[in-house]
Amino acid sequence: MTSKRSSQMARHSWLVVLAAIAMGLSAAAHAAGEAGASPKSGLPVPRFVSLKPDRVNVRGGPTRDHDVTFVYTRAGLPVEITAESDNWRRIRDWEGSEGWVYHSLLSGRRTAVVTPKFKTELVSLHDQADTEAPVIARVQSGVLATVKRCTGSWCHVAGPHFDGWVVQEQLWGVYPNEKVE
Repeated sequence: MTSKRSSQMARHSWLVVLAAIAMGLSAAAHAAGEAGASPKSGLPVPRFVSLKPDRVNVRGGPTRDHDVTFVYTRAGLPVEITAESDNWRRIRDWEGSEGWVYHSLLSGRRTAVVTPKFKTELVSLHDQADTEAPVIARVQSGVLATVKRCTGSWCHVAGPHFDGWVVQEQLWGVYPNEKVE
């Protein structure tokens, strides 16, 4: 009987260990922000969107009762949705600032910010998706662009005085290897 009881206890201990591992893996996947469909919108989280109006209040939590922690004053700025709660979206910008905004203040229009390896570096825009193609412009860090298309390694972007192709890794607002049509 003692042998049977110790066998049951050992089996129970293994089940507890396996349950703890499963819970830990689930929490790690959630914390890492693995893409999956959100139960609120049905869209993937995380995902990139842009700010719709020129003025967007960012709050400390997902209700109007939470304090405004900062205000964006630039329509079209790309942000990454990292979580959803009812009609609220937790967002992060290209500098790492985070907070909650009401969903109607966001647009599905894709934009990106030019982010070279070094802030003082200029990023080359080519007339084709090829490093050997002629350079048609050089843009500074922080320049905002509309994303027209991405191949997974290059993006066709446009702004007020430019229209060309840039290496995708030099943009914030599209994921590495992401294709945008």
